[in-house]
Amino acid sequence: MKARGSVTGGMTPARRRVAMGAVCLGLYMLGMDLTVLNTLLPDLHRDLDLTAAQAQWVVDGYALALGGLVLSTGGLTERVGRRRAYVGGLLVCAAASALGALATTSHGVIAARVGMGVGAALFMPATLSIVSGLFPEPALRRQAIAVWAVVAGLGMLTGPVVAGLLVSHFSWHSGFWINVPLALISAALAALLVPTTGPARRGRTDVPGAVLSAAGLTTLVWALIEAPGRGWTSLPVTVAFALATALLATFAVRQCRTADPMLPPALLRDRRVSGGAAAVALVCFALAGSLFVVTLYLQSILRYDPWEAGLRLLPQGGALVIGSASALPLLRRFHEKVPVVLGLLLIAGALAVWSSTTSDSGYPRLLVVQLVAGTGAGLVATAGTEAVMHAVSPWQAALGSAVNDASRQVGSVLGIAVQGSILATVYPRRLRTHLDQLPQPVPTLRRPTPYDLPGTLDLEALPPGTRAAAATAVRHAFIEAMNVTALSTTCVILATTITVAYALPGPLRRPAPAFLPTAEQEGVR
Repeated sequence: MKARGSVTGGMTPARRRVAMGAVCLGLYMLGMDLTVLNTLLPDLHRDLDLTAAQAQWVVDGYALALGGLVLSTGGLTERVGRRRAYVGGLLVCAAASALGALATTSHGVIAARVGMGVGAALFMPATLSIVSGLFPEPALRRQAIAVWAVVAGLGMLTGPVVAGLLVSHFSWHSGFWINVPLALISAALAALLVPTTGPARRGRTDVPGAVLSAAGLTTLVWALIEAPGRGWTSLPVTVAFALATALLATFAVRQCRTADPMLPPALLRDRRVSGGAAAVALVCFALAGSLFVVTLYLQSILRYDPWEAGLRLLPQGGALVIGSASALPLLRRFHEKVPVVLGLLLIAGALAVWSSTTSDSGYPRLLVVQLVAGTGAGLVATAGTEAVMHAVSPWQAALGSAVNDASRQVGSVLGIAVQGSILATVYPRRLRTHLDQLPQPVPTLRRPTPYDLPGTLDLEALPPGTRAAAATAVRHAFIEAMNVTALSTTCVILATTITVAYALPGPLRRPAPAFLPTAEQEGVR
């Protein structure tokens, strides 16, 4: 008997695998786009004369649109069908990428990045729901979810490597052009191979709920992005946090009162959904933020170029694969709680080791940290996603995927904002302390920032002896600030792990899915 919500029909195993490969291609592109432009920013800055704020929004415009819209587009996917949402989102992303490659102004590039984020928000919820429908058998679905989690993580981790390869042979425009063939190939394969049948949700569309969700999450993501630069207590950021809280609270009230809620309240009351989503958000908080800091460390302290730095991040991707594969037998025996808690403890342990880095540590210590943290991330990402998707009925797969995706994006943005803010706060204080200990006064060119270590001091204007001591002070100050950041993140993970462990059911408490579809709720589209 075919599992309820399956879209496989009479598909052969080979066709199912190729269809999943098409979906994974789009998912990889989505993850890559989160980090690929970080390495291309210097060329963009030079060609378009970007201001600091414009450079930030070239990177963050994509995350803003994706994180703000992904929850509401999950509901849209249920209405229009998974394949339509996936193909449509890819085409939007391809068009926006082409416009970005052809842009000649900063505003054009920023608009293109926002458009790419809109397209990604349209197709991302469809990826996981398509994968779940292609492999409805429990064992195969777990394997497919593990592959999905690995591909999503590898896209983000290999973005700097791809960018380094592109910038060494082409211009920054290639960072946009590369998306066009990837998106079109994935869309064409999906249109040919992904079945049109699939669960569709009937009833009225909750347009006010979708608007409130999009507005609330977009405002929240904007506040998180702007907080490190403007200050967490600055008026614009404070107002944005207050507005986001009000919008999301209004959204929650509406979901409780409307007959056709976009996000049924019972879904979030399910502890497997809330626990799984929290675990996914937490691992993205830890890894996205640490990836941001580690990239600065590799390039500014260890003096690797972008290509070399990107290559040295690849071991974490390999460990992610190992962790995801290891989650499968643990899920079969212990269900979600054990691999999630084990994975979070591995990440916390790795960051604790990283917080004791010294100026003599070098890359070997980072390699060990990447291997341990990557394994933990694979365990958590796979088991947390499985917890969310198992708790929803097949006709709500797109909505479950949207909850999972929104957790990933908000967690990633929050991780970069919080860890970047800690680094930017501690670094100038530690630098001033080290400089004050030098026999000769060393003025700074401007307020010290960890994002541009060479521009902090005018080393060439200093005497040779003082110059070396000042350079050492910069190095020590950054490493100390990085250690404080890693230790703070470790404490956050350990404290939150307790809550996640309580929320997720153990092996003897495995509830049935929170929703059982009615005849009206099951359709094909």
